[in-house]
Amino acid sequence: MLGQVQKRFATIAVVATVITRTMSASDTNSVAAEAKRFLEFYNVAYQRLYTVAQEAGWAASTDATPENVGRRIGAEHAKAAFTGDRWVIEKARTLLQHTNVLDELTVRQLQMVWLHAAEAPGTIPDVVAARVAAEAKQRATLDSFVFKWVRPGATASEPITPNQIDQVLIESTNLAERLAAWKASKDVGCALKPGLLELRELRNRVAREMGFRSFFALQVARFGMSADEMRALTEALVNQTRPLYEQLHCWARHRLAERYGQPVPRLIPAHWLPNRWGQEWPGLVQGLDLDKWFATKSPEWIVRQAVAYGESLGLPKVPPSFWDKSDLYELPPDAPRKKNTHASAWDINLEGDVRSLMSVKPNARWFATAHHELGHIFYQLSYCHAGIPPLLRDGASPAFHEAMAETLAAPTMQLPYLKYLGILPEDASFDPIQWLLQNALEEIVFIPWSAGVMTAWEYDFYENNLAAEELNKRWWKYVEDFQGIAPPEPRPEVYCDAATKTHINDDPAQYYKYAIAFVIKYQLHMHIAKKLLRQDPYNCNYYGNKEVGAFLYNLMKVGATRDWRALVREATGEDLSAKAMLEFYAPLMDYLRAQNAGRQPGW
Repeated sequence: MLGQVQKRFATIAVVATVITRTMSASDTNSVAAEAKRFLEFYNVAYQRLYTVAQEAGWAASTDATPENVGRRIGAEHAKAAFTGDRWVIEKARTLLQHTNVLDELTVRQLQMVWLHAAEAPGTIPDVVAARVAAEAKQRATLDSFVFKWVRPGATASEPITPNQIDQVLIESTNLAERLAAWKASKDVGCALKPGLLELRELRNRVAREMGFRSFFALQVARFGMSADEMRALTEALVNQTRPLYEQLHCWARHRLAERYGQPVPRLIPAHWLPNRWGQEWPGLVQGLDLDKWFATKSPEWIVRQAVAYGESLGLPKVPPSFWDKSDLYELPPDAPRKKNTHASAWDINLEGDVRSLMSVKPNARWFATAHHELGHIFYQLSYCHAGIPPLLRDGASPAFHEAMAETLAAPTMQLPYLKYLGILPEDASFDPIQWLLQNALEEIVFIPWSAGVMTAWEYDFYENNLAAEELNKRWWKYVEDFQGIAPPEPRPEVYCDAATKTHINDDPAQYYKYAIAFVIKYQLHMHIAKKLLRQDPYNCNYYGNKEVGAFLYNLMKVGATRDWRALVREATGEDLSAKAMLEFYAPLMDYLRAQNAGRQPGW
């Protein structure tokens, strides 16, 4: 139990062991009673401030006016003033010295209090205020940046939007045009580099104030791990999936060389790929476009089906307020308001006021996204009950929340479910290998990017204080090492290509959660398909199966009261690993080896 949040707690435990040897029974009862009173007060105050902040955040996300943004910032300030209050910190520090005489639920709550405080400790208010201002400035720089490019054959630059950049990289076969668009996508890094360096200093100072080695270590603590333990885990996942990735890389570089009429390279030039960072490679497999089958469905039908799917498993009913308060559909071009277009799921008050923010359109991508976001909603409803204190009404870890949403959505793009709903005709079929290949080019390809490049670079940036004149050099070293990708031309240190990834700026030092979530998803899905349903993992249907629902509900209902790795182990009988993921893609591995016969995988 001790040491599961941060090594700091392990040190406290040594002191606590000595203290408890001299404590009487009455002293022990007194500590427990004091912790109980403190946590009762904290939970009530935290829940109220959380609700105000979430309501303000919802308003700012669904109607992005300066007034709403200002209210969101004010509400977050108020919440942070409480969670980082000096008295809260000292009270938690004192109680955490007696963890050996407190029950696990109490200890977990106290550790969560400490983690909340560590994001904005009131002991250094000037540093916290500077961090808030720097993050707001960085976000404004990113949001207001005007991308420009010089079209091939043109002499002057002109504006190009991020969506237009993505469109060029997905659709164009003109390498000069692709290079111009790719280079334009990286210019924002120059503007963001000074702010990112300032934020590194402020974030590390905040984390170290509360005993964490770095800001990276603070983020990892939410997983009950140290920075080095997380680094070891992500490296293991990259190494486990490396043989399959190398086969995909070999196949893709030959396919792309053929597409562009170029010699086959050892490293894939970054501008050849259909994604700015090479984190997924869509569009390389033809003939699996499902959008036409959704053309007759309405956006509302898609959301209602995602709700019906989860409820058919026996998961908690989605309340009527979900439909009244959510913002689910795309706004018309002339709408008087602007909203965030990133799909998300919200629990506003930690009491079941669940909402989703989406822009659903009738296509396959939004069908899958709606099922994923409703997966989050069902998870939120599962742990919102009296047995879980508000502080622990959250996922077992950030990765576990994503994993449960991914697991619930896993079979919804397979044939049995699509045929059951009448989306596909009964005689419809996929080429199973091409279907696997398409999925692998999104999810297997994602592992070396997220668990490799992003994690390794941010570890170096925060843990090792990576020098300002080394940022780009180190970034491209990891891109080559992990992804087998090279920049199309030299990238000097005036650039900061890492900063072009939004998460580096505004959701830092936790991108590994998505890679871990994918791994957990396959581990749970293979167990469900083979052990519970006894169905083909590639052609199975969870819909209406209460046994599957009970299995998932038992994982979700405990919220953050249990260690996420223990939940995986107890559910599947195995420790976390990419073994199930590789088993799922084993037929694809055989196919790729045959396709790559006579070629040299790797780089």
